[in-house]
Amino acid sequence: SFCMWTTPLGLFMKLTASSRHYVDRLFDPDPQKVLQGVIDMKNAVIGNNKQKANLIVLGAVPRLLYLLQQETSSTELKTECAVVLGSLAMGTENNVKSLLDCHIIPALLQGLLSPDLKFIEACLRCLRTIFTSPVTPEELLYTDATVIPHLMALLSRSRYTQEYICQIFSHCCKGPDHQTILFNHGAVQNIAHLLTSVSYKVRMQALKCFSVLAFENPQVSMTLVNVLVDGELLPQIFVKMLQRDKPIEMQLTSAKCLTYMCRAGAIRTDDNCIVLKTLPCLVRMCSKERLLEERVEGAETLAYLIEPDVELQRIASITDHLIAMLADYFKYPSSVSAITDIKRLDHDLKHAHELRQAAFKLYASLGANDEDIRKKIIETENMMDRIVTGLSESSVKVRLAAVRCLHSLSRSVQQLRTSFQDHAVWKPLMKVLQNAPDEILVVASSMLCNLLLEFSPSKEPILESGAVELLCGLTQSENPALRVNGIWALMNMAFQAEQKIKADILRSLSTEQLFRLLSDSDLNVLMKTLGLLRNLLSTRPHIDKIMSTHGKQIMQAVTLILEGEHNIEVKEQTLCILANIADGTTAKELIMTNDDILQKIKYYMGHSHVKLQLAAMFCISNLIWNEEEGSQERQDKLRDMGIVDILHKLSQSPDSNLCDKAKMALQQYLA
Repeated sequence: SFCMWTTPLGLFMKLTASSRHYVDRLFDPDPQKVLQGVIDMKNAVIGNNKQKANLIVLGAVPRLLYLLQQETSSTELKTECAVVLGSLAMGTENNVKSLLDCHIIPALLQGLLSPDLKFIEACLRCLRTIFTSPVTPEELLYTDATVIPHLMALLSRSRYTQEYICQIFSHCCKGPDHQTILFNHGAVQNIAHLLTSVSYKVRMQALKCFSVLAFENPQVSMTLVNVLVDGELLPQIFVKMLQRDKPIEMQLTSAKCLTYMCRAGAIRTDDNCIVLKTLPCLVRMCSKERLLEERVEGAETLAYLIEPDVELQRIASITDHLIAMLADYFKYPSSVSAITDIKRLDHDLKHAHELRQAAFKLYASLGANDEDIRKKIIETENMMDRIVTGLSESSVKVRLAAVRCLHSLSRSVQQLRTSFQDHAVWKPLMKVLQNAPDEILVVASSMLCNLLLEFSPSKEPILESGAVELLCGLTQSENPALRVNGIWALMNMAFQAEQKIKADILRSLSTEQLFRLLSDSDLNVLMKTLGLLRNLLSTRPHIDKIMSTHGKQIMQAVTLILEGEHNIEVKEQTLCILANIADGTTAKELIMTNDDILQKIKYYMGHSHVKLQLAAMFCISNLIWNEEEGSQERQDKLRDMGIVDILHKLSQSPDSNLCDKAKMALQQYLA
């Protein structure tokens, strides 16, 4: 029979038999034997995932939870049960799921009401393990409104309650609602003094709490700036914690706290604690001496810190050769110190894409505003190739970061004409646009707008690769940002374009869709659609051609907008479109035969807003221009309408621009 145990099945049976024995002992009528059984079980499961899984399958969890909640159980037994449950939770995610299915959280939270500190600590340790698992919904901490205030009260009991509760808070605080609940229950006041605890773990968990509380939260951040701990302001304590002699984890987390407070508007971007302390600390984290996750977090936090501020971007770009240091993110996934550790090397190769993502994010922030920085980034070894490769990576996050990086660099006229052309960036970009998730589409289409500007050499090949249909498709998206970018790119495409391209755009878009966009609820969409119309209706032959086929609908749309409740900018754009139509040879007649439109132009000449008066003046000037056929009849008709009287009045205008335009128009009548 000895041979039987060498087979895997036999081994499993042996394990199951021993596991069954542990579970059976939990049901012994003698409480002392039950306690001994739980203690033996505790020793058997430590570090043994196989054993943990077996005990869960054999139903140990409901029995342990029953004993934990049973009033007749001794405190010692309850505590040991909490310890075993905590150990089971330390196994796989499936273990945690099984524990959650047995309603372990309410049972442990109930345990926190016990007077016994050791038992409370065991419950908190187990709760900490469960809440830090990715499979546990954070909401479970907030379902019962009495839990948070009770946890706040337990913070004063021991360094263990402090460590575990802060860890639970920092893991379960996701988004503004959670921040507000914790803030309103006094999290700031209760946790601040823990930053000076003798225990490193407590200090660290308290620091993590502040970083998640302050993130994108002006209310919390403004409060933190003025909090005193032992006579010292919190920002000063954070600055002390990011000094070089502190552990890396502490430096990084305090840099995050200061970064988040700065981005939330509580600390100025030119404050010394940002410029001289936080920024250099984050740059240090990008060095190839650091571990992969430190480099990732350092670069992403720095990208977030400098994103809105050109001065910080300039300082960062010349600190410790940062731009060159980031190039190493593509070459050396492992830090110098980890080369000897084979497990570490394997881990880093699997996570190397996170480094690439972080580098793209930081390059995007660095190059957001300054032309010289963009040039430096692009001149870094093979950088354009790396970004272009990033566009087709399997990870959505890397693709998004690469597109954002390119978009940031595409704000440069110089680069659009040179590097972007040399590397035919438009090719992979068009591929990205084929079937990407919305968040990538928004950035990629925004970048396409830049590549379609008239000075960009990429404009021609993009047109040939089916961009018109693609962009017209975007204008029908549910997502307003995609509609804006689609129409914006078409607007850029139509600028000073040849007749064929304009005809293509009109055909692909269809007049129905054009008018849908003109009544879009999103103001940006409406403005860009008017911009597109204005660009389509430029140069005489084009104006006449388009108005001969679409004149009736376009005049209808113009009328509707001028009658609608729209702002000054919208009306001004619309009058400029009319002025373009008035510049056509045959198209003029569509205005001259439309008394309704003529009355509207007259109305806007007398409007209180100079911009609208000027735009209406352009229409009139184009209609009465002398050298053109039929100008005499048009002048007579407009004189009969009282336009000349208005021109005389405007020639006395205090606005010099308006005054000059009116005098010029009157000269047409005298010539």
